[in-house]
Amino acid sequence: MSATTMQYARSTRAPRLTIDPWLVSSVLALLLLGLVMVTSASMPFSERNLGDPFALVQRQLAFALIGCLCTLTAFAVRSDLWERFGLALMLVALALLLLVLVPGVGVTANGARRWLSLGVVNFQASELARLFVLIYLCSYAVRRREELRSSLTGVLKPLALLVFAVALLLVEPDFGAATVLFAAGFFVLFIAGLPWKYVLAGFGLGGLAFAAAAFGSAYRLRRLGAFLNPWADPFDSGFQLTQSLIAIGRGEWLGVGLGASVQKLSYLPEAHTDFVFAVLAEELGLAGVLCVLTLFLVLVWRAARIAQLAAQAGQMFQAYLAASFGVWLGLQAFINIGVNMGVLPTKGLTLPLMSYGGTSLLVTLLWLGIVLRIHHECAAAGRLAVPRAAASRAATMRLESIA
Repeated sequence: MSATTMQYARSTRAPRLTIDPWLVSSVLALLLLGLVMVTSASMPFSERNLGDPFALVQRQLAFALIGCLCTLTAFAVRSDLWERFGLALMLVALALLLLVLVPGVGVTANGARRWLSLGVVNFQASELARLFVLIYLCSYAVRRREELRSSLTGVLKPLALLVFAVALLLVEPDFGAATVLFAAGFFVLFIAGLPWKYVLAGFGLGGLAFAAAAFGSAYRLRRLGAFLNPWADPFDSGFQLTQSLIAIGRGEWLGVGLGASVQKLSYLPEAHTDFVFAVLAEELGLAGVLCVLTLFLVLVWRAARIAQLAAQAGQMFQAYLAASFGVWLGLQAFINIGVNMGVLPTKGLTLPLMSYGGTSLLVTLLWLGIVLRIHHECAAAGRLAVPRAAASRAATMRLESIA
């Protein structure tokens, strides 16, 4: 625990509540827009399969309300407690990733075993596991800062853990989640002071490993071929992407109107989950697309800014955690939107805060509570006039260059 965090924890003063309005307003805007788009995109599917056109959006609304409770709960927890229990959380994460691979325990859907059955709902273990792994990496980067910067052993230990978690995700298989976790985890090590030679080597080896995973699987090769030329087989392997491109093209400047999408009428698979962005582009046009992109950019910017403020206050664990949230959120949104637009191969990642999916929504809102707590503690530390820790200067410079 840093000196700043200890001084803040021991203070008898009751700091006034400080909330980042940019972060909260952008999250609420995305959440409400997501509920509207899930309503529109899921109605044909819900009516055909569940007999109620509003069945899925009712579930999504319930998850959103529970997620808001998760935000409030996470905000009430001191951020240093996440650091203190980092090892235990990492063990829970690995247990979750292993548990879904056990036959009879993990739930299989669409050829992937990513879920645990909780009775009335399925829980996607990788969502929570990724958060716990990143929390541990942030705590490691604080505890082993000098070892990380000066020795190969200090680099290999967290990388081995990260690679093991990524490998478990690839076995499920969940290529998209593995990519996001590796990038976010590696980013934490980078801002913690990982030497550039290891950064370049890590990116090179990581790229080769992911390329081998992509070309070593028959279904991923089919996805890659469909990505490169979806029109070669528009009614089979390229069907999903061609329908997504048709939806985006129909939207033009202002869209065809809310609820007026044609592609969601059994043409576009996964319209309310992975491809909700395509339905949004069709119904709200370029104007809606730019609005969504702006909101995600605001989220990433605020996460980077909060990370910078935490580093300036000497709260390095909090700085790393806020920064990893920004990278995770921004990269997952970029991948989902890129898949919808045909810029990236299909990955099976949801659009944060907008796609239908209970686990993704709950974990994202839990993340939000943690970052809001970090912002509140940084403001309190500033009011207590805590000096900047000398050990944080290098990380602060890297965060300032990003923010």
